[in-house]
Amino acid sequence: MRKHLYLPVLSISFLFLHTLCPGQQKPETRYSLFNPVPKDKMREMETDRPDVTESPYTVDAGHFQYEADLVNFIREQSETRDIRTVLINHANIKIGITGSTGIQIGFETYGIQKETGLVSGDTTTSRGFGDVSLRIKQNLTGNDGGNFVMAVLPYIKFPTSVYDGESRLEGGLIVPMLYKLPGEWKLGFQVELDRLKDQDQPAMHTEFLQTLTISHPLVKGMEGIAETYYTYDFKAHHFSNFLNAAIQMEVAKDFKVDAGLNYGLQHDAEKHYFIGASYRL
Repeated sequence: MRKHLYLPVLSISFLFLHTLCPGQQKPETRYSLFNPVPKDKMREMETDRPDVTESPYTVDAGHFQYEADLVNFIREQSETRDIRTVLINHANIKIGITGSTGIQIGFETYGIQKETGLVSGDTTTSRGFGDVSLRIKQNLTGNDGGNFVMAVLPYIKFPTSVYDGESRLEGGLIVPMLYKLPGEWKLGFQVELDRLKDQDQPAMHTEFLQTLTISHPLVKGMEGIAETYYTYDFKAHHFSNFLNAAIQMEVAKDFKVDAGLNYGLQHDAEKHYFIGASYRL
């Protein structure tokens, strides 16, 4: 997809999906950004983190949710270089627009990136503000009840990064799904198609991602999450496989903390280690 097509596609996706799914809101309770859902009628807090599989639930209309990697350490290695990145407050602000539609604004407050050439041994370090992303989540079914939940989430990422001089305009479409199983078990799925920058050259490639995640309460207020996913680079014809694990704990009402890792099994697959938090207003 060419760069100049990202914004039109994102806008058309939003208008189409908003028209397609008006039935997610009950006619007698047409809550909106300017007519918030009352506190006593809000759904249980759901987060898009800490696993890679996004939540298909949207934030209640008229409310805000803040989710962030407080600290995220990333290591990636190619045939020519080793890159280590530390992200501070990699955040996602979620805004409930209607009963089934939400807007999300993501940003990397501060990043430090150290790149080492594997042949030359030269090292460069850069730091500063990161990329900004815009995402629109449209729930298709299950937002207010039922055992199956599904949404679509088109997004675009703007190359505003100061620490990553090779950042480029990227975008894609995410489709998360969730099954509620007996015994408080939850089974999540996600398929995703992205247009991303290449790792070793100033070019772009198309990538497919598919996830499978399972979660269950460990003790009251604490949930354990196990996940696996893979990505496929259509240009390089290359698979990357990941095993992930995380714990999320409810510290107080509408406030959760988490910690975990996303571990790439291949030598050149990224490894993530993170601590995060989520808060709803």
